[in-house]
Amino acid sequence: MGKAQRKRDLGDNEAKAVARVLRVSPQKLNLVAQMIRGKKAATALADLEFSRKRISKEVRKCLESAIANAENNHDLDVDELVIAEASVGKSIVIKRFAARGRGRMGRILKPFSHLTIVVRQAEAKA
Repeated sequence: MGKAQRKRDLGDNEAKAVARVLRVSPQKLNLVAQMIRGKKAATALADLEFSRKRISKEVRKCLESAIANAENNHDLDVDELVIAEASVGKSIVIKRFAARGRGRMGRILKPFSHLTIVVRQAEAKA
């Protein structure tokens, strides 16, 4: 009995990792995600290592997780991995206020985002 197993939404040569509730705006996170899209995994890791953006550490952790998932769960070759997809999603926004002059308030928005990285094993070129 029991529930039927859910079909896998990725291909056999793909693996993914998701980092949720990252404390950065989606716009800023997308700048870092755009930097690694379509690159080989090793090159992307090196780019993230030397990036000056604060959030690049979290993106690097998510990419390393996707690579580990590909290697351990799906038996893919690490040297052939390419970042097929790096998508950024919007999460919650915490609203705060700061006191302003004459008894008014200024609104402060603290946005959070999600990051999904899909790595794909590139086909060997003949």
